Amino acid sequence: TPKKPPRKTGESSFLANARLYGHGITASYGEMCYHDNSLVSASLEALIQHLVPTVDYYPDRSYVFTFLLSSRLFLHPYELMTRVCHLCVEQQRSGDGIQNHVAPKLVQLLTEWTETFPYDFRDERMMRCLKDMTHHVARGDEYSWRAMQQMTQRLIKRLSALGQYEEAVAALNTVAMERPASLKSKQASGQRSDVLSVCDDPFVLAQQLTHIELDRLSFIGPEEFIQTFAMKDPLENHKGFFRKRKTSNLEAYVSWFNRLSYLVATEICMPVKKKHRARIIEFFIDVAQECFNIGNFNSLMAIITGMNMSPVARLKKTWSKVNTDKFEILEHQMDPSSNFSNYRTALRGATQRSETAHSSQEKIVIPFFSLLIKDIYFLNEGCASRLPNGHINFEKLWELAKQVSEFLVWRQVICPFDRDRRILQYLVTTPIFSEDELHLASYESEGPENNMEKDSRRSLSCSSLLSNVNI
Repeated sequence: TPKKPPRKTGESSFLANARLYGHGITASYGEMCYHDNSLVSASLEALIQHLVPTVDYYPDRSYVFTFLLSSRLFLHPYELMTRVCHLCVEQQRSGDGIQNHVAPKLVQLLTEWTETFPYDFRDERMMRCLKDMTHHVARGDEYSWRAMQQMTQRLIKRLSALGQYEEAVAALNTVAMERPASLKSKQASGQRSDVLSVCDDPFVLAQQLTHIELDRLSFIGPEEFIQTFAMKDPLENHKGFFRKRKTSNLEAYVSWFNRLSYLVATEICMPVKKKHRARIIEFFIDVAQECFNIGNFNSLMAIITGMNMSPVARLKKTWSKVNTDKFEILEHQMDPSSNFSNYRTALRGATQRSETAHSSQEKIVIPFFSLLIKDIYFLNEGCASRLPNGHINFEKLWELAKQVSEFLVWRQVICPFDRDRRILQYLVTTPIFSEDELHLASYESEGPENNMEKDSRRSLSCSSLLSNVNI
């Protein structure tokens, strides 16, 4: 839980949970309000001032993370950086001994910023500001100068890796979209490889899915959660930071979930023989079970979602050949009722296992990602960001930071399993059916059972013919 930062006014520093308990003591220090020694509200100006180190003060790390994360609800990173720069220069002018005493602390603050929120520095203005800060902070201080140079090199390396990742994801998506004509027809697509021909071991497939999940998680910036509902910028279509979509890695990860669901449904609907379809269903149930055991809840939910899609769910003759006991247990674990209470219990168990883990494998926790986004969204929507007196509601910011910081712990786990490039390539690039194609393939497997399904099949067949004519 984030802790209250020490204050700048010289009184003793202390740590306290950032929540209200009962009717404790409320105290105000200028523009900052504390309850039971916990920062609960302040003006934006006071919070910015509180971020900047002085000769005898450095903000608590949890405060730095919390404010840098959520400040973008109120102003853009560049504005914040500009104001921090201005305060540092003012401090220097007032003769506060910036070179000798404050410089290492400012380097530390900028290091925390660039390492935790590197994507803020895709904005050219942020990089210029960083260079200006290097000049002001490190002038005449060789240690600070060297530390700033190293920090900038690490930042450039991280941004370069991000650029390469985004290009790779775009290239994979392009390959996946190049759908061969054979895929449009279930009968003609019999020559296409299926998942069992690529990997028939559920544990190995679950491991490769975990690789994809952790790779993609590692490139999601913590600020992307906040920027999904941060204020719109009037310069959004202009140059710099706002030219790039600020939540693109988060969106790419949600797209991966959807792809996996459709891949599962495609694999099940494609085989001509009922026995083969049943075998693939059983295989994916086993993969889902292995994902649960690993702590990969996102792939688990994507597989369950794919198996519950109507083109798959309606295959009654196929399902009659399947032992569904394990599947029903897994569905129960991910049951959405009572706000996913069963899943939340399993997630807590996986988190506790991770905290006491002796191996990398036991550390893996990959949350059901859409629900995590939803939780953060409702935490933001359900609580005012500003109080009636104009102060920022810092209690809310502590809670947002708590949820996002938990994600950061999960994100940094290195996948311990061996990579299988052939399986990974298949999972991310093999063509998949669209929703309409899934329904048609399903009707070819097991014909329409009622008039509604007959009408649906007729309509889809006409649409398919028309699209082929257009080609």
